Order: sequence, then structure tokens, then C-alpha cells
Amino acid sequence: MAVFVRICVASIFFSAFFSKQAAVASTLVPFTSDGCSAFPDGTSEQEKLWLECCTAHDFAYWQGGSYLQRIEADVALQQCVSGLGEHSVALIMLAGVRIGGSPYFPTQFRWGYGWPYPRNYGPLTDDEQKQVLQLSPGF
Repeated sequence: MAVFVRICVASIFFSAFFSKQAAVASTLVPFTSDGCSAFPDGTSEQEKLWLECCTAHDFAYWQGGSYLQRIEADVALQQCVSGLGEHSVALIMLAGVRIGGSPYFPTQFRWGYGWPYPRNYGPLTDDEQKQVLQLSPGF
């Protein structure tokens, strides 16, 4: 748990050095999900056990938003996987997304990956929210 707290504090400290993004709408690409990214989608016995948890998490990451929304998405992933009885896996996944999901990394799984890079933390504009609704696959 101490490692998780350190990761959260470091993330907050790191994000304080980046200015907030201007409230200018960009173009959102259609939603895609790579499942659990570089992590297995399930166990060897149940190969897609937590895939739905990851897809819902990807949906939140695709649209992006504020720093608090990212924390909520990451905790929701952890709770979803933990709810499947995989408590240790859930904590490993939580640590992974907290470390690797920053919007400042030019990855295909960063926070706000549906928008052009770079995309910092910040609330979506009204126009951007409309784009999310139009391109949402039923979440």
C-alpha cells in the first residue's frame, strides 16, 4: 500500500509541473480497446476473466478528462478485478495503470488516447463531450 501512496503522490507532483490544456476542442477518434494492454486479459484457466473490466477502463482512458476522473477510472478497474476474486492481480493492475497511464507519455494507452497527443488533464469542453457521446459504443 505504501508503494501505491508513493505512486499517487509522485503523479500529483509530476502533474503540477504541467500547465492545464487550453479549452479548445480537438477531433476524437472512434473508440478502440486493446483489452488489458500489456497485461493478460485473464488467467490461464479463464483467459478473458477481467477483459470487461479493462474494456470499461479503456473507455474512460479513451475520452480522458481531469486528474480526478483518471483516479476514479483506475480505482474502478481495481474494484472490478477485485470483485472477481483477484485481489492481488487488481493491486498489480492498479499500480501499472497509475505508473503507465499518464497523459504525458506518447503511448496508445495513455489517459485521453482518443484525442491527438499531447492532451493534458482537464475537463472536456461541451463540444468534446458531444463527440464522446456520438462515438460511444454503448457504455
